[in-house]
Amino acid sequence: MDTTACLKSLLLAANQYKNVKSESNALQLHRQLEVISGLKLTRLFTSNQILPSECLSSLVEVIEDPNTKTSVTLKTIALVSQLATDGEIRDTLHTTYNLTSALAAVIHRHSANLTEPVLLQSIQLLQRITYDVRVFHATGNIDELITFLIHHIQSPEDDLTMPCLGLMANLCRHNLSVQTHMKNLNNVKGFYRSLIKFLAHSSLTVVVFSLSILTSLTLNEEVGEKIFHAKNIHQTFQLIFNILVNGDGTLTRKYSVDLLVDLLKNPKITDYLSRYEHFSSCLVQVLGLLHGKDPDSAAKVLELLLAFCSVNSLRRMLYQTVLGSSAQCSRTPMIGPHNKSPEPLIALVHWSSQPLEGSEKCSLLALELVKEIFEELLDSPGCSAAEPFIEVLLPVVLDQLQIPEHSLEELLLKKKCERTVKAINVLLVLCGDDVLKAHVAKVLTACRCASLVEYQFSFSTVDGFGSKAVDSDICKIGADVILKMLDLMSRLKQLVSNMEVCFYKLLQDQRLITPLSFALTSDDRQRVQSGLRILFEAAPLPDFPAIVLGESIAANNAYRDQEIGHPVKRISAHEHSAFLIAPKNYSSSDHLNSSSLGSTIPDLVEKLQSSMEIKEQFKDVRISEIMDIYEQKLSALASKESRLQDLMEAKALALVQADRLIAQFRCQKIQAEAEARKLAGLLKDAERKNEELEGLLVGQQVESERAKKDIEQLFQHNRKLQTVAEEHENLKANFAGLLQKYDVCEKQLRDLQIAHNSLNKHAETLKKQILLDSYKSTTFVKNS
Repeated sequence: MDTTACLKSLLLAANQYKNVKSESNALQLHRQLEVISGLKLTRLFTSNQILPSECLSSLVEVIEDPNTKTSVTLKTIALVSQLATDGEIRDTLHTTYNLTSALAAVIHRHSANLTEPVLLQSIQLLQRITYDVRVFHATGNIDELITFLIHHIQSPEDDLTMPCLGLMANLCRHNLSVQTHMKNLNNVKGFYRSLIKFLAHSSLTVVVFSLSILTSLTLNEEVGEKIFHAKNIHQTFQLIFNILVNGDGTLTRKYSVDLLVDLLKNPKITDYLSRYEHFSSCLVQVLGLLHGKDPDSAAKVLELLLAFCSVNSLRRMLYQTVLGSSAQCSRTPMIGPHNKSPEPLIALVHWSSQPLEGSEKCSLLALELVKEIFEELLDSPGCSAAEPFIEVLLPVVLDQLQIPEHSLEELLLKKKCERTVKAINVLLVLCGDDVLKAHVAKVLTACRCASLVEYQFSFSTVDGFGSKAVDSDICKIGADVILKMLDLMSRLKQLVSNMEVCFYKLLQDQRLITPLSFALTSDDRQRVQSGLRILFEAAPLPDFPAIVLGESIAANNAYRDQEIGHPVKRISAHEHSAFLIAPKNYSSSDHLNSSSLGSTIPDLVEKLQSSMEIKEQFKDVRISEIMDIYEQKLSALASKESRLQDLMEAKALALVQADRLIAQFRCQKIQAEAEARKLAGLLKDAERKNEELEGLLVGQQVESERAKKDIEQLFQHNRKLQTVAEEHENLKANFAGLLQKYDVCEKQLRDLQIAHNSLNKHAETLKKQILLDSYKSTTFVKNS
């Protein structure tokens, strides 16, 4: 089935239904939604083509329209939920198509009837869309959504309670404006009590949702101090690790990992966790989760382990646990064919070698964790303990340096380059130790390194590190691959045969200038340092194009200045209009108070610094109380300033979306014109073919008339034959009667012949008797 035709049919059906909401149009749209759902076109919707983008935009409009039938809305949400399983589509739906506001409007419209399936489907889809993203408080219908969620969480438990908790956890996480809004509500304490009650719930998913909300809202509050107090923190750790290890599924594991990662950002909690007596055993259980088959679950576990690596004490314990359990397993003999090795490093090697079409995040995180572990290994005295695992690790890492046999799509090429960068980082870390460097030098060849750099040169020449290279992710990753591989070749040039010759030959290649200038003008510290190391190696060479490098750096800087200056002008030009389209729930008084924030805060600070003024106005009041009053005012103004900042970010995002829509419209216009020209050519071809077919049709009509006459003659001949057949049947019947009479006569004849023969014989006998009697009488006469 042609997918393009199916998408066009879906787009046409959606537009027809938006224009005329009749039963036939609804039925047609429902049928097209079922067709697209059955085709599973997720990869097509991630291709950034115009037709799939138009379909997504129309689907969101159908969902957002308050006049859409509930059955159509439900079917549309089901299709969007199917597409939202892909992370890229999920982000696009949130950032580009504003699906969050549309679903919030659907929830608000159907909030009166809690038993409608569309309400549950909308909340579940919104939970999936808002996971790990920031939702601006100024987005439409968010206040109504928060009010509904708070009210329902405090209501008696039903099927909506769990998804409401999960959605609330998403909205509160890393979102200061939503947190401030909820803290200023009148019934927030009752909401806290409801969440605390859920901590004793039988479902671990409900527990982790509730604890995540409490962490976002109360971690630095008085309620949070009680929940995460030193007396309770060990029980809290045990609860979180229990949820992580024994959770109800991948969703529960994701939220438990996010909760631990958020808690690790608090120094006090981090100190408590480093002194937690059961942390080692919990860490062993967490490492055991890497032996599962779900890549999403493994990715979240790897994300947690990398968060542990950001804390020095926890990183050391993780290193000791990984290499300690692996060394113990390596010393344990294998008994029987079913004894599988549970080594954590083996699991990391397994996840780092996943195919490109699989979970790319999992592979990248696994390689990054391997790098962190070996970095900690180099800082410890026991480097020799890792030698047995190098033989298992190096083939997998080197396999990431293989050049693809076939040309890859842009998305797969980007994944391949990202994985190659991570693999080279692991090799660079191993080269920090002489013994491990010798192992790398044994298996890595100069030909493989040079071929990889040449391959990057070849596709980067086509894609270009041109004037807009700073905006191209594939160019950034390609430059990283080239520079890091040259850095690795620099460290191994004395140990690998022919590596030095290839290294200096690549340094004098003109194609190196573009990635090198890109790295030197980058805002990333590691890229700049890597570029400087390569520059120090290449500058003394006689054929190094230093002038071309300078011109390339100047061009990149000019382009950066141009790109930095343009958004400022654009924002300043639209600054007034952005505030004119503020949400309805943002009152004019708040706007006036917030707009005067710049002049109010300095005045308050000046008054606080002026002790004479304080003494004259408040002689009978303690200074500390006055300070508390002004601190509260400053806090309120700061929260308003934060809300204003969020509003400005939302409006800036709206401007970016508008620019994107304009560019998309222009592309659509160009494509429509091209398609119109193509259709005109096809029309001419169709007319020419039509004329040819018309001539053929005339000939066919003549043949048809002739055939009709032949058929009529055949019918007449057939009727004659039927008459002859009937006469033949009559003759056959007469013949049968005559034949029967003939048989009877023949039989009578035979009988008569027999009688005749008998009479002849009798006559002959009589004659003989008469003759004999006459002879006797004659003789008697003579004798007498």
